[in-house]
Amino acid sequence: MANSLLEQLPEIVREGRKQAEKILESLEGRHRVSLQTREWVLPSKDTRDSDWIAAANRQAHLSEEDTADWTNRLIYGDNLLAMAALLAGDEHTPSLRGKVDLIYIDPPFDSKADYRTKVSLPGVELEQRPTVIEQFAYSDTWSDGTASYLAMITPRLILMRELLSETGSIYVHLDWHVGHYVKLVMDEVFGKDNFVNEICWWYKRWSAAASTFQRMHDTIYFYRKSEKYKFNQLFQPLATSTASVHGNTRRINVPDDTGKLITVRTDEPSKGVQMHDVWEVPFVVAHSQEQVGYATQKPIELVARILEASSDPGDLVADFFGGSGSFAAAAEGRRVEKHGNTSVYTNSASRRWIVTDLGKPACMIMRKRLIDQGAKPFLYQAIGDYQVEAAKSAMGRSFRVGDLSGIVLSLYGAQPLDPDDSPLRNLGKVVYAGKKTLVLVDSPNKLTGAATLRKAITQREQLLGGWDRVVVLGWNFEPSIGQSITVLNDSRLEVLVIPPDLLDRLRKKGGIEKLRGQVRFSSLQYLTIKPVRRTRSGEEETLQVTLDNYVLLSPEAINLDDDNRKKLLKVANAEPLALIEYWAVDPDYDGEVFRSVWQDYRGNSANDNDPLRVITAAEFSVPRKAGERRVCVRVVDVFGFEAEVVQVVAGTGAEA
Repeated sequence: MANSLLEQLPEIVREGRKQAEKILESLEGRHRVSLQTREWVLPSKDTRDSDWIAAANRQAHLSEEDTADWTNRLIYGDNLLAMAALLAGDEHTPSLRGKVDLIYIDPPFDSKADYRTKVSLPGVELEQRPTVIEQFAYSDTWSDGTASYLAMITPRLILMRELLSETGSIYVHLDWHVGHYVKLVMDEVFGKDNFVNEICWWYKRWSAAASTFQRMHDTIYFYRKSEKYKFNQLFQPLATSTASVHGNTRRINVPDDTGKLITVRTDEPSKGVQMHDVWEVPFVVAHSQEQVGYATQKPIELVARILEASSDPGDLVADFFGGSGSFAAAAEGRRVEKHGNTSVYTNSASRRWIVTDLGKPACMIMRKRLIDQGAKPFLYQAIGDYQVEAAKSAMGRSFRVGDLSGIVLSLYGAQPLDPDDSPLRNLGKVVYAGKKTLVLVDSPNKLTGAATLRKAITQREQLLGGWDRVVVLGWNFEPSIGQSITVLNDSRLEVLVIPPDLLDRLRKKGGIEKLRGQVRFSSLQYLTIKPVRRTRSGEEETLQVTLDNYVLLSPEAINLDDDNRKKLLKVANAEPLALIEYWAVDPDYDGEVFRSVWQDYRGNSANDNDPLRVITAAEFSVPRKAGERRVCVRVVDVFGFEAEVVQVVAGTGAEA
């Protein structure tokens, strides 16, 4: 008979500690995990703002990235790796070990729900099934059920404790599925004596429950790091009936004949009563102004109470299961309007924040939401060397890149070349119908670009007497890869994308043999723009950037059923630009960090009233610059795939 969860729990915690300790030991190593900045976002949602002073201020801010005390961070990737990078620190930010003042997490509830993403396009609505990597975080389909869930959460809670300051606190938001088990883990990680409160979030969400009482609350576990934890007492208003009777009153001792305490009316406003541990906060319903279309969205008022209670303005706060971005939105300091008698407890000044999520849809929703509310500039980052770190996690720390190349070659159906001909173990061959194809697997440590393609063509012509064609398989690509392929114009060269969730699938399926024949290597998506127009006007100049075409990453790489795939192809062929969810422009791209000073996205009412399309032309002012400009345009499609194009634009007039 299998052991019960309570019997398995000590071993789960022991293994979680070992995993966390290995990560902590690696922080000082040469190959520690790092973060790569994919975009530096300066929210500017209104294209009609042509004030050159505002533009100049945005431009001046571009140079502050390396010297600013702090820039908020939205991080895409596994939060275990993100926390490892934050603990390790980098050249721009020292280690955050013991520096985070408050952590709130709203992890998946082990509900076995299948969180499918609904994608609305002109004329159709698609249903995208989660990728395997997102299923790990959202669909909760672990092979060992709740035991695997606890094995996932335990090392993460340990790293969160390492990040917390001595005055810090953590709030973990769960429901009846696993809350009681996770509390036992938290007692082990944070100490039973450091448990502060069990908060009940009560909401009205009617459902037809025939054989049970209706489930209308979640549970939030509040733990401190130490006895020195920060706590700001919150108050809630008196009930309407009580307030109407008593008004603003207080009891004082009045010297009358009896000497008793009597109640007299004063001009002092009442703070109300100390907030209790049952919070009635309205659920985010479909027609709510807060609604951003995310299945597990939490109301800003809920997380704002937590921010006010356990942090102060300017404190560093973090959410490692970002979801819809309510935590970051509240941390920005935006005050929510009161509705009727509903009390709103949100911070009046902003906090510094870090938010992470493993889902691309979640990161896109958060990025749009923050831009829409006019957030301060923030970094959009990803895990550096993500595939290498994932491989080490799946295959052991002794893993070498050559091992991964061999796996990729095998799954593509290629035989590896002899080590003498392939010292990096990244070359293979496919021989079919008398034709020989050379296969090159690029390293996950680098961006596949023009140099790799030229090298592949040279090897095709010279290695072992020559080959009929060459296929390059890459993990990550230079922004200009589409242009590089166009310039080479080589019909005997093919560039394909290695599935980004390959390692997770290997771990889930249990090895290469079970995946053989199931892995699809997809073609690249690419973007084209029309010639950028640059017009000088005094001390500023106007840039006009127009989208031309977008070719989607192979639909085979998107987790759709046949019917939905047909619908997608129909839209992609008729109106390819309708597939774009978000696009941004960097007028002076340095080839490393994309700094977006103009953005548009579906649903941006400042630009148009079409919720299913972005505008396809941008016109905005920037400070005048002598000489050429390197204009970079980045798009993200409705499935979260990114593409970029760079165009060098000559100077205007005498400055050209």
